Amino acid sequence: MNVSRTGKAPRKSSRRSTASAAPSARGYLDGQMLIAMPAMSDERFARAVIYVCAHSSEGAMGIVVNQPATNIKFPDLLVQLEVIPAAERIQLPVEAGDVKVLKGGPVETGRGFVLHSADFFIENSTLPIDEQICLTATLDILKAIAHGEGPESAILALGYAGWAPGQLEQEIQQNGWLHCSADPELIFGKDTGTKYDKALRKIGIDLSHLSNEAGHA
Repeated sequence: MNVSRTGKAPRKSSRRSTASAAPSARGYLDGQMLIAMPAMSDERFARAVIYVCAHSSEGAMGIVVNQPATNIKFPDLLVQLEVIPAAERIQLPVEAGDVKVLKGGPVETGRGFVLHSADFFIENSTLPIDEQICLTATLDILKAIAHGEGPESAILALGYAGWAPGQLEQEIQQNGWLHCSADPELIFGKDTGTKYDKALRKIGIDLSHLSNEAGHA
Protein backbone atom coordinates (compact mmCIF):
# COMPACT_ATOMS: atom_id res chain seq x y z
CA MET A 1 0.00 0.00 0.00
CA ASN A 2 1.28 3.44 -0.89
CA VAL A 3 0.80 6.29 1.53
CA SER A 4 2.29 9.73 1.06
CA ARG A 5 5.10 10.73 3.39
CA THR A 6 5.36 14.17 4.92
CA GLY A 7 7.47 15.76 7.56
CA LYS A 8 4.57 17.73 9.02
CA ALA A 9 3.80 17.23 12.68
CA PRO A 10 0.25 16.03 13.33
CA ARG A 11 -1.79 17.78 15.95
CA LYS A 12 -5.09 17.45 17.67
CA SER A 13 -7.31 20.17 16.38
CA SER A 14 -10.59 21.90 16.98
CA ARG A 15 -10.47 23.06 13.34
CA ARG A 16 -13.81 23.05 11.62
CA SER A 17 -14.56 23.30 7.94
CA THR A 18 -17.04 25.85 6.74
CA ALA A 19 -18.52 23.24 4.40
CA SER A 20 -22.21 22.58 4.89
CA ALA A 21 -23.58 19.19 5.94
CA ALA A 22 -26.29 19.61 3.29
CA PRO A 23 -25.84 19.60 -0.49
CA SER A 24 -24.34 22.87 -1.60
CA ALA A 25 -26.34 25.53 -3.38
CA ARG A 26 -24.49 24.43 -6.52
CA GLY A 27 -25.96 20.95 -6.12
CA TYR A 28 -22.71 19.19 -5.25
CA LEU A 29 -22.72 16.28 -2.81
CA ASP A 30 -19.37 16.51 -1.02
CA GLY A 31 -19.93 15.55 2.61
CA GLN A 32 -22.98 13.44 1.70
CA MET A 33 -23.54 9.68 1.46
CA LEU A 34 -24.34 7.92 -1.80
CA ILE A 35 -26.49 4.79 -1.53
CA ALA A 36 -26.51 2.34 -4.43
CA MET A 37 -29.94 1.49 -5.80
CA PRO A 38 -30.78 -2.24 -5.47
CA ALA A 39 -30.55 -2.70 -9.25
CA MET A 40 -27.05 -1.17 -9.46
CA SER A 41 -25.57 -2.71 -12.61
CA ASP A 42 -21.93 -2.34 -11.55
CA GLU A 43 -21.25 -5.27 -9.20
CA ARG A 44 -18.35 -3.40 -7.61
CA PHE A 45 -20.89 -1.03 -6.08
CA ALA A 46 -23.69 -3.45 -5.24
CA ARG A 47 -25.25 -2.32 -1.93
CA ALA A 48 -22.46 0.24 -1.60
CA VAL A 49 -22.59 3.18 0.78
CA ILE A 50 -20.10 5.87 -0.25
CA TYR A 51 -18.95 8.98 1.57
CA VAL A 52 -18.39 11.72 -1.03
CA CYS A 53 -15.10 13.46 -0.26
CA ALA A 54 -15.05 15.83 -3.24
CA HIS A 55 -17.58 16.84 -5.87
CA SER A 56 -17.35 19.70 -8.35
CA SER A 57 -17.54 20.47 -12.04
CA GLU A 58 -14.26 18.57 -12.36
CA GLY A 59 -15.74 15.28 -11.15
CA ALA A 60 -16.20 13.44 -7.87
CA MET A 61 -14.28 11.22 -5.47
CA GLY A 62 -15.61 9.10 -2.64
CA ILE A 63 -14.80 6.28 -0.24
CA VAL A 64 -16.90 3.11 0.06
CA VAL A 65 -17.52 2.66 3.79
CA ASN A 66 -19.26 -0.72 3.95
CA GLN A 67 -17.00 -3.16 2.09
CA PRO A 68 -14.35 -4.69 4.41
CA ALA A 69 -10.99 -5.59 2.93
CA THR A 70 -10.43 -9.33 3.20
CA ASN A 71 -7.49 -10.96 4.93
CA ILE A 72 -5.88 -7.73 6.13
CA LYS A 73 -6.02 -6.02 9.50
CA PHE A 74 -4.88 -2.54 10.43
CA PRO A 75 -2.02 -3.76 12.70
CA ASP A 76 -0.72 -5.92 9.85
CA LEU A 77 -0.60 -2.90 7.57
CA LEU A 78 1.29 -0.89 10.16
CA VAL A 79 3.97 -3.59 10.20
CA GLN A 80 4.04 -3.91 6.38
CA LEU A 81 4.50 -0.16 6.02
CA GLU A 82 7.21 -0.18 8.70
CA VAL A 83 5.21 2.23 10.83
CA ILE A 84 5.96 -0.12 13.72
CA PRO A 85 8.27 -3.12 14.04
CA ALA A 86 6.54 -6.49 14.20
CA ALA A 87 7.61 -6.91 17.82
CA GLU A 88 5.50 -3.89 18.82
CA ARG A 89 2.30 -5.16 17.20
CA ILE A 90 1.06 -6.63 20.46
CA GLN A 91 1.64 -3.30 22.24
CA LEU A 92 -0.62 -1.24 20.00
CA PRO A 93 -3.32 0.79 21.75
CA VAL A 94 -6.79 -0.73 21.63
CA GLU A 95 -8.11 1.99 19.34
CA ALA A 96 -5.47 1.10 16.71
CA GLY A 97 -6.64 -2.49 16.63
CA ASP A 98 -10.21 -1.29 16.15
CA VAL A 99 -9.52 0.66 12.95
CA LYS A 100 -11.37 -1.00 10.08
CA VAL A 101 -9.62 -1.64 6.78
CA LEU A 102 -12.06 -1.22 3.90
CA LYS A 103 -12.14 -1.57 0.15
CA GLY A 104 -12.57 2.11 -0.60
CA GLY A 105 -13.24 1.70 -4.32
CA PRO A 106 -11.79 0.34 -7.56
CA VAL A 107 -9.41 3.25 -8.31
CA GLU A 108 -5.80 3.13 -7.06
CA THR A 109 -6.43 0.16 -4.78
CA GLY A 110 -2.79 0.21 -3.71
CA ARG A 111 -3.21 3.61 -2.04
CA GLY A 112 -4.47 4.15 1.49
CA PHE A 113 -6.86 6.91 2.57
CA VAL A 114 -7.82 7.57 6.18
CA LEU A 115 -11.25 9.04 6.79
CA HIS A 116 -11.33 10.39 10.31
CA SER A 117 -13.01 12.66 12.81
CA ALA A 118 -12.12 16.35 12.71
CA ASP A 119 -10.30 16.34 16.06
CA PHE A 120 -7.05 15.51 14.22
CA PHE A 121 -5.36 17.70 11.61
CA ILE A 122 -2.03 17.79 9.77
CA GLU A 123 -1.24 21.10 8.09
CA ASN A 124 -1.07 20.78 4.28
CA SER A 125 -1.97 17.07 4.47
CA THR A 126 -5.46 16.85 5.96
CA LEU A 127 -8.47 17.77 3.83
CA PRO A 128 -11.46 18.97 5.89
CA ILE A 129 -14.62 17.77 4.15
CA ASP A 130 -17.29 18.96 6.54
CA GLU A 131 -17.57 19.93 10.19
CA GLN A 132 -17.11 16.35 11.41
CA ILE A 133 -15.03 14.50 8.82
CA CYS A 134 -11.55 14.88 7.32
CA LEU A 135 -9.41 12.88 4.91
CA THR A 136 -5.67 12.29 5.33
CA ALA A 137 -3.48 10.11 3.10
CA THR A 138 -0.04 10.34 4.70
CA LEU A 139 1.93 7.99 6.94
CA ASP A 140 1.87 10.60 9.71
CA ILE A 141 -1.69 9.75 10.66
CA LEU A 142 -0.88 6.04 10.80
CA LYS A 143 2.04 6.77 13.11
CA ALA A 144 -0.19 8.91 15.30
CA ILE A 145 -2.81 6.16 15.56
CA ALA A 146 -0.12 3.58 16.35
CA HIS A 147 1.07 5.73 19.26
CA GLY A 148 -2.38 6.47 20.63
CA GLU A 149 -2.30 10.06 19.38
CA GLY A 150 -4.65 9.76 16.41
CA PRO A 151 -8.23 10.88 15.84
CA GLU A 152 -11.09 9.64 17.97
CA SER A 153 -12.60 7.81 14.98
CA ALA A 154 -10.97 6.54 11.79
CA ILE A 155 -11.22 4.02 8.98
CA LEU A 156 -8.52 3.10 6.47
CA ALA A 157 -9.71 2.67 2.90
CA LEU A 158 -7.70 0.98 0.16
CA GLY A 159 -8.57 2.73 -3.10
CA TYR A 160 -11.43 5.08 -3.87
CA ALA A 161 -14.38 5.60 -6.19
CA GLY A 162 -13.94 8.25 -8.87
CA TRP A 163 -16.22 9.93 -11.39
CA ALA A 164 -15.34 12.04 -14.43
CA PRO A 165 -16.92 15.49 -14.88
CA GLY A 166 -20.70 15.10 -15.00
CA GLN A 167 -20.57 11.31 -14.60
CA LEU A 168 -22.01 11.12 -11.08
CA GLU A 169 -24.82 13.50 -11.98
CA GLN A 170 -25.65 11.31 -14.97
CA GLU A 171 -25.65 8.13 -12.88
CA ILE A 172 -28.02 9.75 -10.37
CA GLN A 173 -30.34 10.81 -13.18
CA GLN A 174 -30.23 7.22 -14.46
CA ASN A 175 -31.43 6.00 -11.05
CA GLY A 176 -28.09 4.54 -9.99
CA TRP A 177 -27.80 6.33 -6.66
CA LEU A 178 -29.78 7.80 -3.80
CA HIS A 179 -28.14 10.18 -1.36
CA CYS A 180 -28.55 11.21 2.25
CA SER A 181 -26.78 13.27 4.88
CA ALA A 182 -23.72 11.71 6.50
CA ASP A 183 -23.28 10.84 10.14
CA PRO A 184 -20.37 9.32 12.09
CA GLU A 185 -22.13 5.99 12.65
CA LEU A 186 -22.59 5.41 8.92
CA ILE A 187 -18.94 6.21 8.29
CA PHE A 188 -17.15 4.76 11.31
CA GLY A 189 -19.63 2.16 12.61
CA LYS A 190 -18.04 -1.24 13.22
CA ASP A 191 -20.88 -3.28 11.73
CA THR A 192 -20.31 -2.70 8.03
CA GLY A 193 -22.94 -5.29 7.10
CA THR A 194 -25.82 -3.15 8.36
CA LYS A 195 -24.77 0.22 6.92
CA TYR A 196 -26.70 -0.17 3.67
CA ASP A 197 -30.03 -0.78 5.39
CA LYS A 198 -29.29 1.95 7.95
CA ALA A 199 -28.57 4.47 5.19
CA LEU A 200 -31.85 3.65 3.47
CA ARG A 201 -33.78 3.91 6.74
CA LYS A 202 -32.18 7.30 7.29
CA ILE A 203 -34.17 8.62 4.33
CA GLY A 204 -37.29 6.69 5.28
CA ILE A 205 -36.97 3.88 2.74
CA ASP A 206 -37.93 0.26 3.34
CA LEU A 207 -35.79 -1.86 1.02
CA SER A 208 -38.66 -4.27 0.37
CA HIS A 209 -40.78 -1.40 -0.97
CA LEU A 210 -38.08 0.38 -2.96
CA SER A 211 -38.54 0.63 -6.70
CA ASN A 212 -35.83 1.82 -9.06
CA GLU A 213 -37.35 5.25 -9.44
CA ALA A 214 -35.03 8.18 -8.80
CA GLY A 215 -35.15 9.84 -5.42
CA HIS A 216 -33.09 11.42 -2.73
CA ALA A 217 -33.24 12.95 0.70
